[in-house]
Amino acid sequence: MEKGHRLFAAFSSRYLITPRSITRTITRVQRAYGSSASEEATLTLHTGARMPLVGFGTWNSPLDVVKRAVLAALDTGYRHVDCAASYYNQTAVGEALNERLNKICTRQDLFIASKLWNTYHARDDVRPACLHTLKEFDLDYLDLYLIHWPISYMRSDEKVPLLPDGSVAYSYVHYTETWAALEELVDDGLVRHIGLSNFNSQQIDEIMAMARIQPAVLQVECHPYLNQKRLISHAAKYNIITTGYSPLGSPERPWAEKGEPTLMDNPVVIKIAKKHNKSPAQVLIRFQMERKVCTIPKSVTPERIKSNFDVFDFSLSQEDMTDLEYLDCNWRGCIPSDEIDGNYIVRDFKHPFYPFHIAY
Repeated sequence: MEKGHRLFAAFSSRYLITPRSITRTITRVQRAYGSSASEEATLTLHTGARMPLVGFGTWNSPLDVVKRAVLAALDTGYRHVDCAASYYNQTAVGEALNERLNKICTRQDLFIASKLWNTYHARDDVRPACLHTLKEFDLDYLDLYLIHWPISYMRSDEKVPLLPDGSVAYSYVHYTETWAALEELVDDGLVRHIGLSNFNSQQIDEIMAMARIQPAVLQVECHPYLNQKRLISHAAKYNIITTGYSPLGSPERPWAEKGEPTLMDNPVVIKIAKKHNKSPAQVLIRFQMERKVCTIPKSVTPERIKSNFDVFDFSLSQEDMTDLEYLDCNWRGCIPSDEIDGNYIVRDFKHPFYPFHIAY
């Protein structure tokens, strides 16, 4: 043992092995493995940029809690935050982002997405809407800006403008016109990538037929009850990455009715969760990851925020994936609706650009 110590001392002296050099070596190893893990946890967009595979959703998160939720998400490790003008909470999200910027992350580490609302589809309205969103975030650019819906409303500060008779004040600005305006945002450096949300396959085709800058992302509702297999495949033909919202089946949606299916209570999901010693939510998030579908679970509870991100240490078997895919029943939980006398009524289905009239 004494001889071994002398040999180590001689070797250390010759090669200058010190606590400091050991620390540097460990750091290099951590960085190497961290980079590999980071690449595994991201998807490559058509530009070569990388988008985190698991993001943090902010829909239906009130102002008084969303800031704390985003802070908890950033502290947990999330770097992709999904937002929208119509969520009416982007100012609070921006406060959280700026409290953590240059402390635990840089702007380059973050992937911030937002969406253009239906009242600002006219070409002259797109840039002001984007600038307003950037002002709310107190950021210089967005990593991703999506057309929230193909449907357009008349310009208004109201989320859903109404005519005197109480019906929705629609406009019929074609989404190809809106897309051309989004391309100009990329030209001006206000947005790095642009994309589509809630578009069907035919509408994607129309955008691709005229686009100067192609969509980077398609965001749609996606979970085992609505696995969107055909739509994901269609988008992939154009090298468009899919992001799935409501990956847990949106159990807290305001318009949920008694008797509707609850995905996290499904026996198949529970069985797979027990098999992997994980929660049903973690299994549903991992389901999307295995399919290379970005997913944006939402929570305002710190424990669930952490749990939803603890999905990188296991994988689902082919049998697990088959069992989950077999649950598909074309059940859609998120359909535009209005509350009238305590009941939720489907909205927009008579608009010519309503996306859910065809199979996918």
